[in-house]
Formats: sequence, C-alpha cells, structure tokens
Amino acid sequence: MQIGVVFPQTEIGPGPAAVRGYAQRAEELGYRHLLAYDHVLGADPAVHQGWAGPYDVSTTFHEPLVMFGYLAAVSTLELVTGIIILPQRQTALVAKQAAEVDLLSGGRFRLGVGLGWNRVEYEALGQDFGTRGRRLEEQVTLLRRLWTERSLSYAGRFDRVTGAGLAPLPVQRPIPVWFGGRSEPAYRRIGRLADGWFPQVPPGPELDKARAVVAAAAAEAGRDPAQLGMEGRVTWRGDAGELAEAAGQWRQAGATHLSVNTMGAGLATGDDHLAALAEAAAALRVGR
Repeated sequence: MQIGVVFPQTEIGPGPAAVRGYAQRAEELGYRHLLAYDHVLGADPAVHQGWAGPYDVSTTFHEPLVMFGYLAAVSTLELVTGIIILPQRQTALVAKQAAEVDLLSGGRFRLGVGLGWNRVEYEALGQDFGTRGRRLEEQVTLLRRLWTERSLSYAGRFDRVTGAGLAPLPVQRPIPVWFGGRSEPAYRRIGRLADGWFPQVPPGPELDKARAVVAAAAAEAGRDPAQLGMEGRVTWRGDAGELAEAAGQWRQAGATHLSVNTMGAGLATGDDHLAALAEAAAALRVGR
C-alpha cells in the first residue's frame, strides 16, 4: 500500500517557501505521493445567506495543476489531484495542463476528478451544475484521446474538437484518471471509466456495498475490477496508535494507496503539519 500525504491547502498559507518545504520534507520522511484538493473560488457568506459549505471566500486554496508544475522541479513525489472538479473546467485546457504536469514530473502524475458540490463556483466558471455528471463522462473519454492521439476530431454534447491535438503529448499515454464520489451513480461511473477511485466512506459495510457496485459496473463494461486502484484516507488527531489502526483497516480492505490528512487537527503552522507527518510516518512505518 503506497502511503502519501494530503497537502494542507486550507492551513499552510500562500507562500511558495512553505509549499516547497512541505513537499520536500514529506519526501524525506518516506511518503510517496502528495494529494491536493481543488477549489477555484469560494462563496462569500455575506452574499449567500445561510451558506453551509465547508469552505468559503476566506479559505485558501493553491491551484493544484499550477502548484504541481512548481513542485515537479523540487520534489520526486507522485503528484495527485484529489480531486479536480472537472466539469467546471474546459476539457482541452485540462488535457493540456495535465500533460504538462506529467511531462515536467517525468510521468509522476495521477489526475483525480469529481463533480463537486458548489453551484456558486460552477456559475462563476460558466458551466451548468445540473449536467455535471454527464459532462464528466464525456470529458474523460475526450481527455484520453487527447493524451494518446496526435490529431483527432470529436463531436460530443459538451465538447467539439476538429482536427486538432496536443503537442507535446504526456509521458503517460494516457494519464491515469481516478474518480471521487459517494453515490450509486458515481460508483457505477467509477466501475465503467476509472483507473482507480477515492472512497468517501471508511472501511466497513458502506464501503463493502460501494465496492460491490463498482465491481459489478466494471464487469458489465468488460473490465477487470481487480485492476482498479483504491485510495483511502486517514486523518491525524494526535494519536499515533489510532492512526495506525485506521491505516490497517484500509490495508485489510484492499486499498492500493493511502493518504494522511493533517488538516482540522488544530495545527497552526506548516512546521506543525510536518511534525505531525513525522509522527505518522513512524507509526505507519513509512518508507520501511
């Protein structure tokens, strides 16, 4: 089980030195990948009365693909979006940005995608919130063609490409696409289309049910469910034993990857997050 870190988007601050130092220290500790969440815009609760989302206009987010271009030059960690809200972005532009990250990192990139929940963000980016599921499926098909064909023509409901292509193409052809999601339609979509997935539930009956839906959809699409990766997530709360137990549950559940999240634990600085990662690395025997 490959163990990585969840980049503390909302708590690390805006400075490039903190971003660089975090990635380099995580690599020194033996972690294998860095996963970053995505939000382009935050809603202002003063305008959107009754706003109940987990993030708002004051919550900091580094743009993952731009940040990964920076980190590709200073770290050898695998870089993972977990997830990019794909349907609110232009498909061909995401294909180009992802290809560039893959090139700059030497093929150390995994594109995690999902639907998102923030209508305010969709509106600002000029996309339809109501068709996001259908759009994502079309986008993934087009992304894979753009990463593997020199020139192509494509006419879908949401995107059209006429005799065009990317240059240079990425190292990985195609780049692995992993999905997030927590609904039966999302699980079926994962089975049909994904290279791997990020469950939003812990090991237990709900995960078992989700895996069964994923597996059935994969088999129905003529795919081998055993070939799909699965990345769990554990959260640091100051108890190394508890963290190790949670990681063990993911290992038993068949996770191929695991990320350690340190956000929400009352840590005040980037150094505090790194100190927690050091304790977690020892508890999880990272790099041994």
